[in-house]
Amino acid sequence: MPVRLSYQCHPRWSVVSRFPAFFFCVSWAFSRPSIFSRSSPQFPPFPVNASHRTISTDDGRKIGILEAGQPDGVPVLVLRGTPQSLLFYKGWVEDAQARGIRLIGYERPGYGGSTPHPGRTVASAANDVVAIAEELGLNRLLIWGVSGGGPHALACAALLPDLIAAAAVLASPTPYPAEGLDYFADMYESNVADSRAALKSREACEQSVEASLSALLRATPETLRQALRSALCPADAEVLTTDFAHFVFRSVREGIRERRDGVVDDEIAFMAPWGFQLSQIRIPVLLMHGGQDRMVPISHGKWLAGKIPNVEARLLPDDGHITLSVRRIPEVHAWLLSKLLR
Repeated sequence: MPVRLSYQCHPRWSVVSRFPAFFFCVSWAFSRPSIFSRSSPQFPPFPVNASHRTISTDDGRKIGILEAGQPDGVPVLVLRGTPQSLLFYKGWVEDAQARGIRLIGYERPGYGGSTPHPGRTVASAANDVVAIAEELGLNRLLIWGVSGGGPHALACAALLPDLIAAAAVLASPTPYPAEGLDYFADMYESNVADSRAALKSREACEQSVEASLSALLRATPETLRQALRSALCPADAEVLTTDFAHFVFRSVREGIRERRDGVVDDEIAFMAPWGFQLSQIRIPVLLMHGGQDRMVPISHGKWLAGKIPNVEARLLPDDGHITLSVRRIPEVHAWLLSKLLR
């Protein structure tokens, strides 16, 4: 079980702490704007071998899309966490190229260049995925979602069985409320505050998000060190390498540089009815969850494992939250491809 936290960091650093790397990566990077300038040739906004485009939906919204890996490979759609953008970690792209995968990422409404969609639900992601598939001429694809992308991947698994062949979810939270589950037990307490703000009202959530991001920009090395005492489990601290720190910084900055709507709408959607039932899922689903995860406790993974029909659950006692993204994506890709080839 996750260790219950004993140190309390700044209570308004909650949005960023949904993915514990954010405390380290974003705070450290924001203190060095000359190094990580958006115009810096060392860190261009998109990978050299990636293709970025914007598509239009039937209701007139814009959605940003990024493609990498093998252009003619097996399409795999990636749903990122909160608050992140459509960017890919280089290890994911290298693995995709080796396996013949065409990685496709997109920005949920309100992130980066995607038009906000106030009032969207988790299930709304299915409509956007259909629009992406139609634009790219795809009749069948695979999907994986991590952290805040997990619920949206589950929505696609439930609502798009003719399009999605198989899905994987990593470190996903459950719906709220979840029968028989103490939703907030063992959860990093600033996450709890953020979720409760979303339950209260949109205005409260907006204030919470803005305060979180403002506090992040004011971070000092000392407050960062203090926050890290409780934000990172040992497994996550071990894999938090410099190149991954760079990646997360760039991804977060891409996602929130224009507006905060995506973060706010994600938070509200997670705590509202999702718009589908897990019992609707009929396609193969892989569930991964780390036993040391302090952002989305292992109890959420166990609950989902008991509710998703025919799920293959891998509850990993030595993993945290970050480790799944850094180490486990090759396993995810291999599993997804195995289901497509059956």
